[in-house]
Amino acid sequence: MTRTLRAYVETYGCQMNISDGELMEGILESEGYAIASSPEEADVVLVNTCAIREHAEQRVLGRVAQLKGLKTENPKLLLGVTGCMAQRMGDDLARKAPWVDLVMGPDGYRSLPTVLDRLRRGYADAPAPRPRSRRRGPQLTVLDLDTGENYQGLEQRRTSGVSAWVPIQRGCDHRCTFCIVPYVRGPEKNRGPREVLGEIASIAAGGVTEVTLLGQTVNSWEADGWSFAELLRQVARAPGIRRVRFTSPHPNDLTEELVEVMAEEPAVCEQLHLPAQSGSNRTLRRMLRRYTVETFLEKVEMARRAIPDLALSTDIIVAFPGETHGEFEDTLELMRSVRFDDAFTYRYSPRDGTPATRLPDEQFIAPDVAQARLEELISVARGIQSEINHGEVGRVEKVLIEKAARDAGHILGRTRRNKVVAFPGEIEAIGRYGTVTLPSTTGATFRGERVDAARPLAVGSGAAV
Repeated sequence: MTRTLRAYVETYGCQMNISDGELMEGILESEGYAIASSPEEADVVLVNTCAIREHAEQRVLGRVAQLKGLKTENPKLLLGVTGCMAQRMGDDLARKAPWVDLVMGPDGYRSLPTVLDRLRRGYADAPAPRPRSRRRGPQLTVLDLDTGENYQGLEQRRTSGVSAWVPIQRGCDHRCTFCIVPYVRGPEKNRGPREVLGEIASIAAGGVTEVTLLGQTVNSWEADGWSFAELLRQVARAPGIRRVRFTSPHPNDLTEELVEVMAEEPAVCEQLHLPAQSGSNRTLRRMLRRYTVETFLEKVEMARRAIPDLALSTDIIVAFPGETHGEFEDTLELMRSVRFDDAFTYRYSPRDGTPATRLPDEQFIAPDVAQARLEELISVARGIQSEINHGEVGRVEKVLIEKAARDAGHILGRTRRNKVVAFPGEIEAIGRYGTVTLPSTTGATFRGERVDAARPLAVGSGAAV
């Protein structure tokens, strides 16, 4: 009797990477693989990677070096590196890590079972390794970008029974000078609306009530004559769906029509992630962001006017080449002016192949100056977040319970406005809704107390909450 092969996917990076990890698991499971719970139990280990920042790549390289030991214990183990870092480094990664069997970019996943079978047959046919040899068997790179590959028709293996990522778009047509995504994921490719809605219906039928629509610039999605606003409206009206989110939108595509849908549809959460990147118009031009600080502020005002209780988050990069101290101060002023509920803050990280790396050497900010700017930005962002959250103490909120908290006997829930709340409860409540008061905050998260604790928590069905 043939033993079932086992695969383990270890994912690093953004929500799109998490979704890609689920996609690879779904593809392999549909071809008869079992999904292992640890690399030690697996016949195939795939490290699913991010290429946005150098630190993330170094972390993955260290992990791949650790996994080399598993191949010593199990010579038949197949070790692959997939995702954006694999696409960016390509053959260089295969040379630097000769114990890696497969290097596969994001457009290769449909062929994953076939490629793994080819590798396995190659190992079976390979001669015994010579003493001190670095590897035995073949090594493959699958790096072609496919302008038509949006993984239509393939099912993800969803690991959460609480919330689901739904990719509706892959790749990006923007060419921001700091960003590697268009070069490792290719141009924008959008899934058809009927398939997206069919997937949403399947998710709801499985008892999951919250979905997040994913895309590199998700609100630029359009297909078959549909706009993103129309797709969002139809997803929000899908039976069984109680909460809808989307990420990450581009400010230029935040239209009045889209904001109107957000305001009118009860299932669409009062939360918006709107990447600003900088508070300096000169820096925005050099980043090729295609908006100004003034037009960004107009978008913020439009959204807040339509949705007064909106929670707003952003991305900010400091120390972009050529950024002056005054331009950095402009970014701090934008933070203080808009008062984001949350901010994801980064120090500029050069990525080979992006236009910004070709700027004159003298424009690159010294590492100590860049780090000081990042630390000041983080301090300002956290201070604003803490002030906002302290102002929300005493609110009563409905939360979707996601997982156990670090403290024994406590669970974590998330509000519609994407605020995290820890409160007493049992893990059996995960996936259900509960009502809590917010008596205190750490500044970033809230402590909650159950309302009507003796009453059972609401199951995942019914009206949007």
